Amino acid sequence: MGVQKNYIGGEWVDGAAERDNINPSDLSDVVGTYAHADAAAVASAVEAARAAAPAWNRSTPQQRYDALEFVGNEIMARREELGRLLSREEGKTLPEGIGEATRAAQIFKFFAGEALRIQGEKLQSVRPGIDVEITREPVGIVGIITPWNFPIAIPAWKIAPALAYGNCVVFKPADLVPGCAWAIAEILSRSGLPAGAFNLVMGRGSVVGEAILTNPAIGAVSFTGSVDTGKHVAATCAARLAKVQLEMGGKNPMVVLDDADLGVAVGAAVNSAFFSTGQRCTASSRLIVTEGIHDRFVEAMVERIKTLKVDDALAAGTEIGPVVDESQLAQDMKYLEIGKGEGAKLAVGGERLNRGKEGFYLQPALFTETTNDMRINREEIFGPVASVIRVKGYDEALAVANDTSFGLSAGIATTSLKYASDFKRNAEAGMVMVNLPTAGVDYHVPFGGRKGSSYGPREQGRYAAEFYTVVKTAYTQP
Repeated sequence: MGVQKNYIGGEWVDGAAERDNINPSDLSDVVGTYAHADAAAVASAVEAARAAAPAWNRSTPQQRYDALEFVGNEIMARREELGRLLSREEGKTLPEGIGEATRAAQIFKFFAGEALRIQGEKLQSVRPGIDVEITREPVGIVGIITPWNFPIAIPAWKIAPALAYGNCVVFKPADLVPGCAWAIAEILSRSGLPAGAFNLVMGRGSVVGEAILTNPAIGAVSFTGSVDTGKHVAATCAARLAKVQLEMGGKNPMVVLDDADLGVAVGAAVNSAFFSTGQRCTASSRLIVTEGIHDRFVEAMVERIKTLKVDDALAAGTEIGPVVDESQLAQDMKYLEIGKGEGAKLAVGGERLNRGKEGFYLQPALFTETTNDMRINREEIFGPVASVIRVKGYDEALAVANDTSFGLSAGIATTSLKYASDFKRNAEAGMVMVNLPTAGVDYHVPFGGRKGSSYGPREQGRYAAEFYTVVKTAYTQP
């Protein structure tokens, strides 16, 4: 297949180096070889974006709609192929991979429509005879830096609004999963965008990402990743007064009350904690359970976890795929040892598994008899590891749920309208789920959190305009 190149100024460009993309389900399977950009390539991409910006900033809504609709339609038509690619390179199960590809298509199609609905306001001035217009304009050039855990959906929900609102894009995907990013870039290369409106630069964050953050021509940076890196992104962008949007970590609570339907609670908890191998910022790794249902809940969770099929992401019936790579697996194993050292009881799981081929397989793990001050309940593990915290009642459950430095998603399992309503109002999170998994959100509504989870305007839905546009107020005296 050859080396898959970077895309700069409408051309496919060789990299300064290259790297193999390895399947975490089968380490002998090379998904492809991808070029690595360097700082000079990023500078070239920014210059291409600058050259394209005047025309694309002032393109018609129809031009933007046509390009984004083309991308959405092709991703949808190829969702099984792209979902398989995603599952090969990242380790999600094939149904999850196809589902994520479908979501990416829906996002592009949604923002195609939004390109036709960019709104403004016309007001009367407080001064006689003067009109006031409030309009939204593109930021200009947007740097986009995405993580490895959602390698097609997260790029889609950043790239699509950036282009819909008339910005040019310099896009750096996670070094670990270049395949889906390259596939999106290849489709965009045929979408009718002018050369330079979209650019793909693959490579290391310390090189490519840093060059994006420090380039003075990039007016806004949207980043999803770790808290520590997010803080660096924010500080670097603030130093040159660039707009910044951060989505970072989570330590999300799932509260289970005595009155909950046990089947609903267990289903939501297993999905939240372990699907996508627990590698979701919205995963529920803290299961906060009131004492009246605690023992039954734990017993049912243990039995369900024992039945989860952990296997090759592409194998039929697989429910949990591999951990994404060796370093993430090592982190998961480290936290399993930390939990045991803190006195938590490992009720089930936590064993490295052999599946007949070399891969990063880990049995989902559940700790019990934990307290909220343990490291396993304070720090994001980002793997198939969850803890049960026993509490007396709803008030304590809410207090424990909010006792975290994060605030992305929170869930509650209850049949009480009173407690559900109170939790929706008082949970300190950007998204709240009642009798649903904490992971899994719609593409047409805002996504984001509070505290250490998010910084800056929300992503997705109509709220994306807050980041990808600037507001202009114009006065006219006829």
